[in-house]
Amino acid sequence: MIAINNLTFEIGSRALYDEANWHIKPGDKVGLIGANGTGKSTLLKLIVGEYSPTSGTISMAKDLKLGYLNQDLLSYHSDKSILHVAMEAFARQNQLHSEIEELLKKLETDYSDDILNKLSDRQMEFEALDGYNIEFRAHEILAGLGFSEAEQQRPLATFSGGWRMRVMLARILLQTPDILLLDEPTNHLDLPSIKWLENYLQAFEGAIVIVSHDRYFLDRIINKTVESRRGKLTLYAGNYSFYLEEKALREEIQSNQFKNQQAKIKQEERLIERFRAKASKAKMVQSRIKALDRMEKVDDVDDDNPEVNFSFKFSKPSGRHVVTLENISKSYPNLDILENTNGLIEKGDKIALIGANGKGKSTLLRIIADADKDFSGKNTKGHNVSQTFFAQHQLEALHLENTILQELQTFAPKHTETELRSLLGCFLFTGDDVFKKIKVLSGGEKSRVALAKALTADANFLVLDEPTNHLDMASVNILIQALQQYEGTFIVVSHDRYFLDHIANKIWFIENKEIKEYPGTYEEYEVWNAKRVKPLEQPTKKVVKEEPKQEKKDSEEDVTRLLQKKNKALAQLELQISEKDVEIKHLEELLAKDEVFSDAVKLQETTRKYNSTKAEYDQLQKQWEELAEEIMELEEVK
Repeated sequence: MIAINNLTFEIGSRALYDEANWHIKPGDKVGLIGANGTGKSTLLKLIVGEYSPTSGTISMAKDLKLGYLNQDLLSYHSDKSILHVAMEAFARQNQLHSEIEELLKKLETDYSDDILNKLSDRQMEFEALDGYNIEFRAHEILAGLGFSEAEQQRPLATFSGGWRMRVMLARILLQTPDILLLDEPTNHLDLPSIKWLENYLQAFEGAIVIVSHDRYFLDRIINKTVESRRGKLTLYAGNYSFYLEEKALREEIQSNQFKNQQAKIKQEERLIERFRAKASKAKMVQSRIKALDRMEKVDDVDDDNPEVNFSFKFSKPSGRHVVTLENISKSYPNLDILENTNGLIEKGDKIALIGANGKGKSTLLRIIADADKDFSGKNTKGHNVSQTFFAQHQLEALHLENTILQELQTFAPKHTETELRSLLGCFLFTGDDVFKKIKVLSGGEKSRVALAKALTADANFLVLDEPTNHLDMASVNILIQALQQYEGTFIVVSHDRYFLDHIANKIWFIENKEIKEYPGTYEEYEVWNAKRVKPLEQPTKKVVKEEPKQEKKDSEEDVTRLLQKKNKALAQLELQISEKDVEIKHLEELLAKDEVFSDAVKLQETTRKYNSTKAEYDQLQKQWEELAEEIMELEEVK
């Protein structure tokens, strides 16, 4: 489909790619991953021909249809409705429609065979291209991406950048290309739209290449992962979770090979040093020196996952009640957002505020942060509450003439330079980068500076609006570690489900213009919400017929027999789980032994066995939970 052979691409004196290779096959659904600056977006531009390789080739069939979504599409401007813009995907159908309209107009005065034949030909082609359904398809995709019927008639120019990007995505999806190249497609989507896009891409029959920092999104779509690192493209035959496991295994083997080789080199060097002065051993010494020079060196493993080495200080803890919201109402012209709603944020709460765009998440966040005073009701801060607010507009508050380090030092004088440089390193500002002036930074870099600045504040309450935008996966992990260590209280809006799942202990959502709360993690909320929403999707009530007494008795006996059978199966599962647990502990002991750890073959074999057994154990646990739930439901029926 697409063959990348010995690709080299240089920017100035830096080789972004150095003889990289990759073949994209029909049906491949690939996640293209890597740290910021490793050339992921550049590679997509090379594939579509916006850039030319320094050397090497990118070859594909001439008739291959590419669909390419990138952030540059935000500059597209049109005063036409978004439905019209989306339907621009159907170039040939639109052309035929115009020709048919013109021929029908001519037919009012000209009944010649020539006009009739042309009209018939155009109508047949239009129907063959499914022209009569294109408007329905456009409506369907725009609705899936969050646009109401009324909004679909509004001009594109009246929408914000994020919503315009959704229209561009809809137009690309409607083109039904052979291969989709998607650069951060979830950046401007809310959670319902992300889930819709996941379902769409799972059913998409062509090939897909996705650049994304949303690991949950990748896991649900891709079947291959390609890592861009150090100028090379490395293929992993599975989704993102598989990549993490496989990479860890490869790095463990590489690390052991490195240690073994270093031990061998030292041994050889000691031998050479010992006999260097003896003339009778000169030939042997020279032979050993040449062998060392010829030896193909194994590199040590680089740590791509730095850990937070930073103390998050605030001078005084807050009282028990951090924020109390009473009878809050907020509306815009022709749109009510909140109506007489209440909310309480308590000390230690880690709240994720979720939901579809337009429901008022950012508005509520601004009210909580005192950035929006135009509402009715009371927003009361508790005793000793000191807060900091991070949002994308905070970038405007950065001092352009300051260096990155100066910006943080001015804002957080209590922290040492070492501490601040350590935090900046976590957000990809290393070495002399910290001396760059704010004015020369890109939008993404400014966002990372503003976020690092927010985390240094002497605040026991953080209000964070989309903090993971512009962060790569390593930086998201750093932010997760930072918030897990943070001893204060925070509320955060984000569409990154992995991030939310690892930092929140409460979920807030807005429903019927009121703040609703779920007291648990995001994953637990998803399970609860799926059960809650299901009855709404299936409103038809079952007609319950009264069973005759004898039939009811037989039914009870059937339930009793079924319960006995399931309890027996549950006991067998418990026995299997116990056996697997013993097996796992034995394998863990083996992995800790030097004779296994130092032998790459044994280590690989034992690790694979351990991973396989652990997967079997997890599957048995899942079966046990499902069976236990069935038994509980049967006991309720009985």
